[in-house]
Amino acid sequence: MKWLHLILIGMFCSIACTKKQVEPLPIGEEEVLEEQDTTEAALLYEVIGHPISLGQYFQFLDSVINKYDTLLNYKMDEHILIQTNDWVIDRLQNTDYYRSTAQGEFVYDNRLLPILNFGDTLFIPDSLMTLQLCDDRDQTVIDVNIPEYKLRIKERGIVKHSMQVRVGRNERKYLALAGREVDLRTATGVGYIYRIERDPIFINPSNGKRYYTTKRDDGQRTRMPQIPWLEPILDDIRYGHLIHPTSNPKTLGKAYSNGCIGLGEADSWLLYYHAPVGTKVVFRYDVEVLDEKQDTVRLRNIYRRKTSKR
Repeated sequence: MKWLHLILIGMFCSIACTKKQVEPLPIGEEEVLEEQDTTEAALLYEVIGHPISLGQYFQFLDSVINKYDTLLNYKMDEHILIQTNDWVIDRLQNTDYYRSTAQGEFVYDNRLLPILNFGDTLFIPDSLMTLQLCDDRDQTVIDVNIPEYKLRIKERGIVKHSMQVRVGRNERKYLALAGREVDLRTATGVGYIYRIERDPIFINPSNGKRYYTTKRDDGQRTRMPQIPWLEPILDDIRYGHLIHPTSNPKTLGKAYSNGCIGLGEADSWLLYYHAPVGTKVVFRYDVEVLDEKQDTVRLRNIYRRKTSKR
């Protein structure tokens, strides 16, 4: 029934990330798995010929996507490729500085850490897999409840992942980057992921100066990590409130930032591969929530604003 469902989707739905008509793909013998007599379409695969560090990772992915863009008659992107090979997300999450220190390893520059090893295999999704992943994407919402300090990844209304975050402070402050005094409270609204920055530049918004290193919670100083940042648009407004990792997880669960949503490094990688450009986002301010027992709990009103039930 699952495959019948996928076939019906392919027949009757027009998915935004499919750029060409989906047809069976002719595959050369050297590019298929040994098992060719199955009822499923054979998978293409890419064997890693040399180690790929985090600093080389995105450039390598782009080369793979470009290669198969000329071979496939359907659209595959980075997020579809890695969701098909979700073991890569686990490796990226394990570059988290605090996971490394828990294992007794000090990492100054996460760009030097290996992500793909010689002999690893990336499987290329067929048209049906791609179609299903596109459909899942269309049904995904990034939900942030500000006074709860929670970000949830929801798919078809079901919470798939929940993450603790930090939010903007309840104050106004002059920011050199904005050139004026701004409200640091995280804005609410409904929108979508507008932009992704895979190798961000770090600028102190208070004085406009760029910085290259960060002081960790354990007192050690490291290079700023390479982890993607996400920029949402809320109600057609770019507030400049990004979703990005913090190098100081002690600040999670607090109103601490200049308006951005901060989360742990490992969680940032998980979110990145569930939130490509165009993914729906909801930033809300609900002080009444349900706990695990489905009892209503009233949260602290951190911004001292009037609230409404949803």
